[in-house]
Amino acid sequence: MTTKEDNILIDEMANPSPAKSLGDPGITPLSPTHIQNDTDQVPSGMAFVVVVAIDFGTTSSGYAYAFTKEPECIHTMRRWEGGDPGVSNQKTPTTILLTPDRKFHSFGYAARDFYHDLDPSESKHWLYLEKFKMKLHTTANLSINTDLQAANGKRVKALDIFAYALAFFKEQALKELSDQTGGEFDNNDVRWVITVPAIWKMPAKQFMREAAYKSGLVSRDNPEQLVIALEPEAASIYCRKLRLHQMVDLSIQTTQNDFSPTDNVGNTMTQANKEHVRRNRQSRTFLVENVVGELWSELEEGDRYVVVDCGGGTVDLTVHQIRLPEGHLKELYKASGGPYGSLGIDYEFEKLLCQIFGQDFIDQFKIKRPAAWVDLMIAFESRKRAAAPGRANPLNINLPFSFIDYYKKFRGHSVEHALRKSNVDFVKWSSQGMLRMSPDAMNSLFKPTIDHIIQHLNELFEKPEVSDIKFLFLVGGFAESALLQQAVQNMLEGRSRIIIPHDVGLTILKGAVLFGLDPSIIKVRRSPLTYGVGVLNRFVEGKHPPEKLLVKDGTRWCTDVFDTFIAADQSVALGEMVKRSYTPAKPSQQVIVIHVYCTEKEKVGFISESGVKKCGSLRLDVSGTESAATRREIQTLMQFGDTEIRAMAVDVSTGRTVKASIDFLSH
Repeated sequence: MTTKEDNILIDEMANPSPAKSLGDPGITPLSPTHIQNDTDQVPSGMAFVVVVAIDFGTTSSGYAYAFTKEPECIHTMRRWEGGDPGVSNQKTPTTILLTPDRKFHSFGYAARDFYHDLDPSESKHWLYLEKFKMKLHTTANLSINTDLQAANGKRVKALDIFAYALAFFKEQALKELSDQTGGEFDNNDVRWVITVPAIWKMPAKQFMREAAYKSGLVSRDNPEQLVIALEPEAASIYCRKLRLHQMVDLSIQTTQNDFSPTDNVGNTMTQANKEHVRRNRQSRTFLVENVVGELWSELEEGDRYVVVDCGGGTVDLTVHQIRLPEGHLKELYKASGGPYGSLGIDYEFEKLLCQIFGQDFIDQFKIKRPAAWVDLMIAFESRKRAAAPGRANPLNINLPFSFIDYYKKFRGHSVEHALRKSNVDFVKWSSQGMLRMSPDAMNSLFKPTIDHIIQHLNELFEKPEVSDIKFLFLVGGFAESALLQQAVQNMLEGRSRIIIPHDVGLTILKGAVLFGLDPSIIKVRRSPLTYGVGVLNRFVEGKHPPEKLLVKDGTRWCTDVFDTFIAADQSVALGEMVKRSYTPAKPSQQVIVIHVYCTEKEKVGFISESGVKKCGSLRLDVSGTESAATRREIQTLMQFGDTEIRAMAVDVSTGRTVKASIDFLSH
């Protein structure tokens, strides 16, 4: 008799068998399967002189560093040349410019300003890219060959662009370190940390590592030199260190962080504290005290808090719990979120322009006058930052002259005429050549993005693991938005205290440095995927689907069985090893291949089910060796709990070992 579970398996077996087509002799579990958790085997890390973290953001990027001898001093990078009015330029825009023959030219403000100053006849040959990081989140089958589109419509390999950007940061940071230490600084003395959103899938995280290898940041022979940090985790680590004068508690005051309309930040702050904040803003060295911040000392064993990381591209939510006495962090619920960053507001503005001037014109204008389009978006950016809940006066956005000029050529009538004729009544034309938007019009551009975030927060707070949240930390550049702050306050209705660190855009960067100094600070994570290997089991009539039957040397096997190592959303301790023993299905096998599979489903029976993907292989050559045992034992170990996963196989009789880096990129 087949059970309900077997029926599900049979239904899902419509897919052909991968194992039969691979022609793999395969492996079979040695029973009993045993699991060991060796949490002591966390590598203690090499002796690095300095930790440099790169926050590679969707809209802006930067780096910060700390010497391992003085871990309490975090230095943020030198000020960049350039900069926009109304935008503090501790970070530089994530923009990159390549010459017409596709060589790296410049990054950040320098790239933007140079591109802007080119003659339009020339600029169309140069390749200018911005906000390209989102491509890694939105591409379903990301591979080494995924490409990006430059402003002029030409396509370039994403891996090259990311590698150019990392090489630029490497050069800048090493130059600054050399100047600081008064000698040539050796890259081998640096531990690099790159931040990525926690909701990124494994392929995107691996892509960043591949780009780092290509850029020469670290070499493949020394992968430990690069740590991939998850953005909200980095923010969480930094928030533990916050002192009361380094943050705004929205539950006490309703002013915004740096952006209140009358700029009354911290009316509740003492004169001395104000002075401290002012000095901190000007200094690039940030002192993190070895003690835990006052806020943190209110937290007790088991207390929970949420970090909401609102960036340009994504919004990432993580739920952490405190474990005393060391105050280690435990992840309670797997990272969630989505593409609800502040870019969404730019898209809404673009949609508004299309509504007024026509999609056909906007598409043409972007390709024919790409530098002017960039100008228009910069003008919008500074007005976007002025949007606030109680604002009464309209916001004016400068239209570049070439927009007005090109529109007249394109349509045969003026921009002013288009505005009068369009049915968009809350955007007017001002005689100084500006679009005049009412505050309501600006707020409506924010609404879809903020609604997404609030809806997501509501869903998260309904989960049983997310009850009783003491603090909600709002971090990332978009957290500076007064409209977002107000929406989060209204949603929470006082259920949790909302904390916003000062310099909220640098929170992740500083936390990433702290993480690089001690990656073992996060002790327990939730596995984002289910991992296992493909094995053969003895075929059992009535239990296994008939199409899975494989007869080999007189033995009846069931193929394609998914032997689970760890299930999605299961808690895994840092460095936790899961160990399994297998034996070759055919004793005379010379090469043993173990395939590692992953899936988002929690329960899975066969590797041929939909959504199961091969993500790595271990090839163990056992030729020329005799095993004394009647059945050769092959141990497979997988190490979890880190931001990345490692796998290895050991031939027990000879001690031969192979390691695999698990490959999540499509080939």
